[in-house]
Amino acid sequence: MPKLSLNHVKLRDKMLLIYFLCVLIPIVLTNVIFYNVTTNNVKNQKMKDIAITVEKARNDLRSQIDIALGISAVLNTDYFLNESLERIYKTDGEYVDSYNTDIVWILNKYSPVYKSIKQITIFTDNPTIIGGGYVIPITEKVENAEWYREINQTTYPIVVRNSEMGAFGHENMYSVIRKLNYSADQNEWQKIVKIDIHADAIRQVFSSIALDGDVFLIDEDNVIHYSNRRDIDWVFQKAVYSPALLTNDSFLFEERYSSINNFGEWSIVLAMSEQKVLEEVRKSKAFVYYLALTNILVPTLIIVWIMNSLSTRLVGLLRHMKKVKHGSFQTVAYGDHRDEIGQLTSEFNRMTLQIKTLIDDVYVADIQKKDLELKRNQAQLHALQSQINPHFLFNALATIRTRSMMKNEVETAKIIHNMAKIFRKSLQWGKDWVSIREEMDLVLCFLEIQKYRFADKLNYRIEVDDSAYSCIIPKMMLQPLVENASIHGIEPIKEEGLIDIRIEHKGGSLYFTVKDNGVGMNAEELGRMMRSMHESEEMGDNVGIKNIYYRLQMYFNGEADFEITSSPGEGTLVHIRVPERSGKKI
Repeated sequence: MPKLSLNHVKLRDKMLLIYFLCVLIPIVLTNVIFYNVTTNNVKNQKMKDIAITVEKARNDLRSQIDIALGISAVLNTDYFLNESLERIYKTDGEYVDSYNTDIVWILNKYSPVYKSIKQITIFTDNPTIIGGGYVIPITEKVENAEWYREINQTTYPIVVRNSEMGAFGHENMYSVIRKLNYSADQNEWQKIVKIDIHADAIRQVFSSIALDGDVFLIDEDNVIHYSNRRDIDWVFQKAVYSPALLTNDSFLFEERYSSINNFGEWSIVLAMSEQKVLEEVRKSKAFVYYLALTNILVPTLIIVWIMNSLSTRLVGLLRHMKKVKHGSFQTVAYGDHRDEIGQLTSEFNRMTLQIKTLIDDVYVADIQKKDLELKRNQAQLHALQSQINPHFLFNALATIRTRSMMKNEVETAKIIHNMAKIFRKSLQWGKDWVSIREEMDLVLCFLEIQKYRFADKLNYRIEVDDSAYSCIIPKMMLQPLVENASIHGIEPIKEEGLIDIRIEHKGGSLYFTVKDNGVGMNAEELGRMMRSMHESEEMGDNVGIKNIYYRLQMYFNGEADFEITSSPGEGTLVHIRVPERSGKKI
């Protein structure tokens, strides 16, 4: 493969290449990335702010309704109130006295404290109670009301919505309704409390999250109980919420509200279009464009200025050099500049004058000297060309292997073949990543050579998941580990040695285990090795282990795990975990 070189590219073209690769493209990419990152950050922050606002509205609504529920629970357990409503009054005056002293005093405790409570009304079928004020008899009109039928079908409080004429026209009002049936001794008459919440309190809750979006309050049946959409008539007729009511580019924010007493699950839904969410980012688009234009224009002018300063003088110097070739020894006018081109020009002028002075005196001797130097350089070139190169070694090993096969020396031929493969792979530095199949092929060649050296003293076992073969890893990630296990672990022992290699592929990760039953290391040696990998930047000892560790950290951005355990006389275990990278080989 020919080596990439810029030696034949003109200086102007080189400067243009530098401009495009180091100025224009990086600036454009930086501004595009900056705009996209800013857009995403603002979008995420905006959505978080909106979600917090919707959650606050949910909590405010819950607070308003929970206040009414709490008051109804207190009234349900109030003995004096229930006793006053259960009592049989002999005269109207007796009821009026009880109403003014007991009932009114009890009910008036809440309205001044809780501004959101508009009115508290109690309905009862006690025939001795006169209708009026806070207590109203259950008449046929009340019995025909929808809320009355609903409260009689459940034992829990309910929340109902109704509209009434107010200062702003028909206002949407919510009421919490509950049966007063806490004490079994005070249930002779039916008693129902109805607590009305101010429409302004509910309106204020939803006005805080409008934000130019569509707001909906829906119940568990998707019936709309509130909306800021003017095109939806939800006040006077039943309207059902549907995603079809929203635009296609809407972002949805939903918060559910479920009462402790389980009257039903309501939801607050806010829908905002993507254009409104990103409106602030798009306002700054022109600024980003102007900034990018400035970042491109200013470096361009500077580079053009510098390029003209270099190119003009170099072209002029080259023109004078060509004239020297034809016997014209004119000097360059701008040889007094102090930069490298000025120094080169000054030396050219000095050289030209010396050549002009000495050419007649030493011309022949100089020609002979140059001829000798040329011949000497040619001799050195021939000597370099005759040196042994890798192809010669490959061919020599192939020849030796062939001769061994012809002599039926199969084992020797196999070892020579493995040595040739290792030698060839170690010289192929063109790629940093290889498949596990290629790496294991190199490891197997090394193990076969070592087994040939040690005969029956060395055994090995290799287990690789089939799905792992196509995954790619950094080149020579396992071979140094196997080499350390063989040379430093197995070779010093007298008994039989075993190297166990296991590669597992699961959970989007690759797990590598290299284990030997060699001499091992004590805790101090192991600790010193681990500290040198994490603390020392120089290779020093344990070059192979450090090289693997540093490459793993570099290639996998710190996501790789590298662990060594060892005990004297029990061997060493190396465990590596890296994220999976499958596909074509790099």
